[in-house]
Amino acid sequence: MLASSTIAALRKGITAGDITPRDIVLDVAKSIETRNAEIGAYLSWDVDAALAEADHADITKPLGGIPIAIKDNMNVTGQPCTCGSRILSENYTAPYDAGAIQRLRASGAIPFGRLNMDEFAMGSSTENSALGVTRNPRDLTRVPGGSSGGSAAAVAGDLAIAALGSDTGGSIRQPAALCGCVGIKPTYGRVSRYGLVAFASSLDQIGPVTKTVEDAALLLNHLCGHDAHDSTSLNVEVPDFTASIGRDIKGLRIGLPKEYYIDGIHAGVSASVQAAIRQLESLGAIIEEISLPHTELGVATYYVLAPAEASANLARFDGVRYGHRSSSAGDLMEQYTKSRSEGFGPEVKRRILLGTYMLSSGYYDAYYIRAQKARTLIRNDFTEAFKKVDVILSPTSPTPAHKLGELKDNPLAAYLEDVFTIPVNLAGLPGISLPCGTVEVEGSALPVGLQIIGKALDEATVLRVAHAYEQSR
Repeated sequence: MLASSTIAALRKGITAGDITPRDIVLDVAKSIETRNAEIGAYLSWDVDAALAEADHADITKPLGGIPIAIKDNMNVTGQPCTCGSRILSENYTAPYDAGAIQRLRASGAIPFGRLNMDEFAMGSSTENSALGVTRNPRDLTRVPGGSSGGSAAAVAGDLAIAALGSDTGGSIRQPAALCGCVGIKPTYGRVSRYGLVAFASSLDQIGPVTKTVEDAALLLNHLCGHDAHDSTSLNVEVPDFTASIGRDIKGLRIGLPKEYYIDGIHAGVSASVQAAIRQLESLGAIIEEISLPHTELGVATYYVLAPAEASANLARFDGVRYGHRSSSAGDLMEQYTKSRSEGFGPEVKRRILLGTYMLSSGYYDAYYIRAQKARTLIRNDFTEAFKKVDVILSPTSPTPAHKLGELKDNPLAAYLEDVFTIPVNLAGLPGISLPCGTVEVEGSALPVGLQIIGKALDEATVLRVAHAYEQSR
């Protein structure tokens, strides 16, 4: 089954002449048609368009002929880009390729399929999509995580070779952890945000979801790079990330932040992470306890800054230029109000209201400015910690995947699921999640994710440690 294979293996098969890009696309399409009805990872897919690209793929390029599934908040020319929202699901077709898509095409890859997500990337379960629920392929009664739940479910369920997701507070790493695959958030600015529909512009970052660490490194090689269309894009050299994997980790210092190893973590998650720590130590890594003292401010800081940026970014969806337009409005103000009320779901409305409140007169200094100061403290904590260690290790999520609907009426509990991932976005650092075991819950073996955090622009060391651990298991 080609859909269950890796990028690295498929590229060898293509180069050797054993398989063709058409073979791969057809096998992925068959897998989608067989399992997507029960998993709900894809919102749409165009087999004919993908086959046309496959038949003309330049197989001499590094990703030549490999289909990559795309989270539905990245523009791909001629395809829908719904962001999991009713406001964009009716009549919007992307007129251009996002920067990340341009880079994929330049490397020979084929964008194939649109993946479900929490509406406008706001959520941790993919239950907030207006277009249907995505289920965890490891247990169909449970969530896949979010907001890139479609990306993780597609890769873990072998409905995709690999996928792109976006990560604002853990939205690549957390679903990768809950579904049992690999997901990496690069350093902020490493990958162009041009053509990514904005949620929180100072936090959003595109990254790959893959079956292996090697595949994550391969995709990063061709996603990273400066883009003049994105003012936050970093004009720095992009190393060959695959060159860093395969090296031993003897002597590398791994920090364990005491604030991340606390009561409240699921016992099975804790046991799996502790076993991973012992495994890394057996490979020659030096384990040290460190402190990130302002960790407790992370979630509160995020839920001031992210909604504030969202309220500004989502103001463009007004029913005038594109997207859902109410048919029952009278005057212009009613047109705005009804279009947005009908088009946005409850979680998006909640965050717009929160963000607008934070930015309103009399509260801007009390909330938004204070949150920016707290963000600086969190960033400084990481700067000090990285003077002592090379990477930082923690659980990705404090719990395994919960049941569908279990946290529907408890948004605060859902927000706390990102407690270990949010600080990484606030500090703009790279972080990866990879499987480190399973925990038995009600007869299901649910995946546990291990998070490895690195210094800014040091994805190479993050991948090196992740690959060493992955291969040792």
